[in-house]
Amino acid sequence: MISDVLKMTTDKIVFFEDRNFQGRSYECKGDSNDLHSFLNRCNSVRVDGGWWVLYERPNFMGYQYVLAPGEYPDYQRWMGFNDCVRSCRLIRNINGPYKLKLFQRPNFEGQSWEVTENAPSVQERLHSKEFHSCKVPEGTWVFFEHPNYRGRQYLLEKGEYRRYTDWGALHPAVGSIRRVKWEY
Repeated sequence: MISDVLKMTTDKIVFFEDRNFQGRSYECKGDSNDLHSFLNRCNSVRVDGGWWVLYERPNFMGYQYVLAPGEYPDYQRWMGFNDCVRSCRLIRNINGPYKLKLFQRPNFEGQSWEVTENAPSVQERLHSKEFHSCKVPEGTWVFFEHPNYRGRQYLLEKGEYRRYTDWGALHPAVGSIRRVKWEY
């Protein structure tokens, strides 16, 4: 209980306009739907507490980047495509248990697979890489477009996703899956 309170009071992310934590900066302790008034660009980030999702566009839209606590001296370190970060939010409910159910077809139809652990290669583990819908009964997850946690990222929190577009993907390919959890 005390550790949960401590985590909540130390959630913080600091954005820097230039690489290596240089230039103008902005400190954020909660969700922000428009960072443009504080920064023109974002080339480095320091996550002092909590897990965060950064969005390329305002109002939590566009490409997503999920960041754990740590230092990211340039946008390529968080697998960014460019220096554009326009909104961010703190990821909540990152403690387990973890369960994810993937479906072959939209609207939870067709063959299904259950996942409870990280999967660096979905193709090798599940013998499929296209999933058109999923349910997240427990935990928070990140889908990656390619194996080994590379490519575009999609945050999936508790809920139902009837189509891959519901989690923000352009196509149904999932290369790897990772749980979002506190690591000590």
